[in-house]
Amino acid sequence: MSQNSNLFLFVGKQVEDEYGRVIGKVATFVVTPSGRFDSVFMEQGDGRFIKHSVEHLKVDGTGVTLLSKMKSEAGILCDHIPLIWRKDQALHELSGKKKISPELYDQLHNCFDGALTQLKSEAQKLGEDIDKEISRCAEEIKALNYALIHLEIEREVGKIDDKNYESAFTIIQDNLKHVNLEKSDLEVTKNKLSNILLGDKLGKVENIGTKAKEQISRSSTVAYSSPELPEPPVVVYVKEIGKTGI
Repeated sequence: MSQNSNLFLFVGKQVEDEYGRVIGKVATFVVTPSGRFDSVFMEQGDGRFIKHSVEHLKVDGTGVTLLSKMKSEAGILCDHIPLIWRKDQALHELSGKKKISPELYDQLHNCFDGALTQLKSEAQKLGEDIDKEISRCAEEIKALNYALIHLEIEREVGKIDDKNYESAFTIIQDNLKHVNLEKSDLEVTKNKLSNILLGDKLGKVENIGTKAKEQISRSSTVAYSSPELPEPPVVVYVKEIGKTGI
């Protein structure tokens, strides 16, 4: 985020996540000795305080938004992995043209390869964490749908009047909208991360000899033969207030 703003103007302001849920309000900021905003303290709805980096904070005329740390980390990995891979391929081409000594090639290649191994390990771990969050969203969607069904049942048997029904319906529908947006967003992020890792694997196969490629093709057909990309996320549309169908 920009460091030009006086962020203390946002103290006491409400903070939302990227999906429109209120998660707390700004309590104060931590400023480095050089005057750079480093982090923000937020008071959550339950009164507890939590600290976040200001790099994950977006402030504008509409309010304060806390950006997803997972999406930020995935974006960095999706930028760095292909870049380092391309640099390693450029190094390989320079070696083939005899423009670099074998000793220097080995040194730089090992450096790039080590960095790629570390980044891919981080990407796989992040992918697992995203999967857990997607599962959490799916369970939350299921629970909200159960709540909606029971709300409809109680209305049908006359246990809840129209005013309270509409109030409860709005709460459930708003939460369904937020969690569906989050789940779709996480699925898009996971697909991007998976495609980066898949592209790296396929790129390596393209850069080995024909004979070796044939051997890999015979021994690992599933891994390298016409891999299917992940399915795109499904957007779930929820009903508007006033409709009683489930």
